[in-house]
Amino acid sequence: MKTILIIDDEKDLGVMLREYFELMGYDVILAGNGLSGIAEAGKQPDLILLDINMPDIDGIEVCRRIRGLVTCPILFLTARIEDRDKLAGFAAGGDDYIVKPFSVDELGARVTAHLRREDRCGQNPHRLWLDDRFTVDYTTRQVSLGGDVIPLTPKEYEIIELLSSHTGQVFSWKNIIEHIWDMASDADQTALREQISRLRSKLTAAGCKPYIRTVWGVGYKWEK
Repeated sequence: MKTILIIDDEKDLGVMLREYFELMGYDVILAGNGLSGIAEAGKQPDLILLDINMPDIDGIEVCRRIRGLVTCPILFLTARIEDRDKLAGFAAGGDDYIVKPFSVDELGARVTAHLRREDRCGQNPHRLWLDDRFTVDYTTRQVSLGGDVIPLTPKEYEIIELLSSHTGQVFSWKNIIEHIWDMASDADQTALREQISRLRSKLTAAGCKPYIRTVWGVGYKWEK
């Protein structure tokens, strides 16, 4: 049974979401503020719903603190819709945005889609060696250089999986969003550019070659 961690200081909303997802068959952990959410993240949930506007620690900071502890998708619940807020969330390690007010059924469908994608990726039995040191392991969903694992968020890994499994093929930003986010979401070209930038920085810091190439005016591709 999948476990969802809900971190939200709105008590009524949190209780309503807990009851909804329990009826869908999930185990639900409810945290009423950022500090308790950080503590509960240590239980390794399968997905986290994280409110941004909280009084003690906002959701962006919570995401920064727990991203190194969990690899599951983190979905922000927020009334903020400006690009700078989206970029801050993605930069902190978030995977998607659900803008308030939202339909609870839409939220449920979005959660199901993210968990289904995690399951599909985990079932891929193939391993791709890109050169003698750099490896993308589709079974464990890990990327490593010389045996050292490079820590990535789910979305960062999925970008690598998509591009590396189609070496040389150019994907437009719309193609990548359709593949990676699965459903209509608030992700856009600016958000994807931020994800690519963070991913490149991590690969460069680890000593990797510049595998991800920008095809100006078109999109991105993977080069060996």
